[in-house]
Amino acid sequence: MFMVLRSALLCTAATMAFVLPANAGFKTLVTLKGSNGYDVGPPMIQGSDGDIYGTTDYGGPNDEGVIYRLTPNGKYKVIYDFCSQNDCTDGATGEWLTQGSDGNFYGQTLAGGNAGQGTIFEITPGGKFTSLYSYCQQQNCTDGAFPVSPLLQVSDGSFRGTTGEGGANNKGTIFKFVPGSAPQILYSFCAQAGCSDGASPFSGLVLASDGNFYGETSEGGSDGTYCGLSGYGCGTIFRLTPSGKFTTIYTFCTQSGCKDGALPQGQLIQAKDGNIYGTTDAGGAEQYGGYGQGTVFRISLKGKLTTVYTFCPGESCTDGDTPYAGVIQATDGNFYGTTALGGPNAWGAVYRLTPKGQETVIYSVNQADGEDIGASLLQASNGMLYGGTIEGGGTSCGNDSGCGVIFRGPLKGGK
Repeated sequence: MFMVLRSALLCTAATMAFVLPANAGFKTLVTLKGSNGYDVGPPMIQGSDGDIYGTTDYGGPNDEGVIYRLTPNGKYKVIYDFCSQNDCTDGATGEWLTQGSDGNFYGQTLAGGNAGQGTIFEITPGGKFTSLYSYCQQQNCTDGAFPVSPLLQVSDGSFRGTTGEGGANNKGTIFKFVPGSAPQILYSFCAQAGCSDGASPFSGLVLASDGNFYGETSEGGSDGTYCGLSGYGCGTIFRLTPSGKFTTIYTFCTQSGCKDGALPQGQLIQAKDGNIYGTTDAGGAEQYGGYGQGTVFRISLKGKLTTVYTFCPGESCTDGDTPYAGVIQATDGNFYGTTALGGPNAWGAVYRLTPKGQETVIYSVNQADGEDIGASLLQASNGMLYGGTIEGGGTSCGNDSGCGVIFRGPLKGGK
């Protein structure tokens, strides 16, 4: 995952957090070794066959990431090693997968391809891999570059997606893609003065019940240097109609002290109440002189934003710290998410959040069972939560903590 916006900021919480007994009910299913993957940054998905599929950012024989298949009980198999072709023309550093209507999986890579700026690919459940497009084939990468988000398939079979860079202004794009052709650019970010329309979308689109697409940018919005981005702002939420009309519906850090959050990167979802939910890496109510260590927010389709929860009520951040990943809404109606840092063991946490904003940590990793949870969770058809860590697990991987793990646990976090 393209986490270029990491920070070490302090924060406060909007409501009281609760912590269950550490690691209750959670289990490590896979401890990566590097040769079979390293850094479970992208989220997982469950295929129509019941197995779980995902990618790692690094590892494999070429250390450029792998695509794996996992049974719900933990049997792990690598089905493709990135950079298997000369000069990595097949791509490197895979992002999360989407299963298409044909049963195959589609995704993007952050790097690799003919120009080294990323690719779009297809892979069957059995591991047959096809490169579909290499970014930056057009002058100045106007066709996009460095995608870090999932593809979204719509009813006509085409895909919608974003790239973090490239486009007319080199600040990212929204595109339509039909296999066999080049991406059609629907919008190039930073088209407005001061990038007030947003810049660098590091997450994908959600198709909402009103028929429009919604997404976010990690930078851009109001001019200013609060986020250390030389005037590019702290991020936005936007709407794109099927006909291509683009509207910024919210700009982050417009409240005093960035109480409304800053630097969103996690994937948005539309919840059962019809609102859009997401997270920000930073911002929230200030405490100890800091800028806040992240939020969970709710925004209506008309653009009214409410901060549901602000992380880190004290210096220890036992409720979690820096939620890179977005939330999911589980079958019990609650929201579940991860934080890269914080928690009782300080290395990352899984939390449950009620629609009213009560947060409970249900799992906290501690290096030996993982470190730095960067991806959002998957609730599989068996009701269990699945997730992964960027490092940890105790196996040497060129660092002191390990190559990352894949874990599983129940919604309630209990035994």
